[in-house]
Amino acid sequence: MYLNALSEDEKRSLRQSLAYSLPEFWLWFALTPVVVFLGNRTARAGWGRFAMVHVPASLVLGVLHGATTLTLLYLTAGRPPSPTWTLPHLLKVELIYQAHLAVLIYWAVLGVSRGADSHRRLRDERLRSTQLEQQLTQTQLQALRAQLQPHFLFNTLNAISALALSDPPLARVMISRLGDFLRLTLEDDQQQHVPLRRELEFLDCYLGIQRVRFGDRLVTDFAIDPDTLDACVPHLILQPLVENALQHGLLRLAEGGTLRVAARRDADNLHLTVEDNGQGLAPGAIREGVGLGNTRARLEALGGSALGLRKRADGGTCVEVSLPYRAASA
Repeated sequence: MYLNALSEDEKRSLRQSLAYSLPEFWLWFALTPVVVFLGNRTARAGWGRFAMVHVPASLVLGVLHGATTLTLLYLTAGRPPSPTWTLPHLLKVELIYQAHLAVLIYWAVLGVSRGADSHRRLRDERLRSTQLEQQLTQTQLQALRAQLQPHFLFNTLNAISALALSDPPLARVMISRLGDFLRLTLEDDQQQHVPLRRELEFLDCYLGIQRVRFGDRLVTDFAIDPDTLDACVPHLILQPLVENALQHGLLRLAEGGTLRVAARRDADNLHLTVEDNGQGLAPGAIREGVGLGNTRARLEALGGSALGLRKRADGGTCVEVSLPYRAASA
């Protein structure tokens, strides 16, 4: 405004230019919270109530802003900025112009504030939705994992019951090792994921119970790549697979057999394998029990994971689990 006055040879000082410009816009520092407050109060109202509130409010604030601006201009400038600033001119021209501009700014501020509020509420809603999905997934995983312990205990207690009369000392050893396994399980009861090395500790403790039960009939072979030990895996993911191999593959063989557990990394994927040289799969459809069905459901809930079941060429069964590789430290 000051430079424009200079270019047109108008006698307007920098002080007058500031006095004319600043009140017109700085007043919105005080009026903007009012607009935002009214916008929040009508955020979920219908269009009728929205118009009933904001149309009169914009007109009232527009006139108030225009009158305040002109008053401040007259007082701060020391004299009318223009010779045409007579009272009729102020009421007919300048006030209408200032009020009209203020109404436009009112609706612009209202639109920006409502857009920002809608964006914030949408972001919060997405965050809540994501948190609810995570909580639901965690609940499902917790429920699925909770099924494993009763299933495992049922099978183990049956074995202990069978040994209680035929071989009491061996039954007492199994009870002792069962206590060790349960204590180890309770230490990580609230964790859904553990490092693979920790999962192998659980598995070794479980196999300690089964070695008592199987004796020399059970041979175990571990082929674990060193770079997979720090991989993050679902807690108790291997135990039901091993239990399934023992119960349905090796238990009915008089001479016993070999159980092999392997882990390898392939780029961004972790592959876990549990296989046995037992009786193998029956001809026809594959029937999944509690162990395999539970494990498959857990992997599906985690997403990006898969479980495969196939018959080995020499008899026996091979179960393969594929997981996205993620370091436990991450």
